[in-house]
Amino acid sequence: MDEREPLSPDMFDPACPSSVAPFRIADKWGGLVILCLQDGPRRFSELRIPLPRVAPKVLTETLRALERDGFITRTAYAENPPRVEYQLTPLGRTLLPAISACREWAADNFDALLAARDRYDGVPGAEAAA
Repeated sequence: MDEREPLSPDMFDPACPSSVAPFRIADKWGGLVILCLQDGPRRFSELRIPLPRVAPKVLTETLRALERDGFITRTAYAENPPRVEYQLTPLGRTLLPAISACREWAADNFDALLAARDRYDGVPGAEAAA
């Protein structure tokens, strides 16, 4: 029935450079949700697998914000039990290259970004890393 690969719980490494990037799509988690939807529609429970650090309430708010901005669609099916799927719109798909560029930037500048934050926050020894 469903030929797509399931989402991996390890899809987003907690130490991933993109998690500290200063770029946001809609909100903190929007870009990650968009990446989860790049291969096709997903249910809420599927999105929770690679995003375990996102509270269900926050994921719901993120999905609503992405839908409001026209990046995703929400389709509710009149089944028992009810089924809801989220899918990227053509507008949402236009974000994929930008997200890819942001992820590449974060990977290339991860150490410099963290060092700058440490210097700003007054972390001891951060000056030496400049």
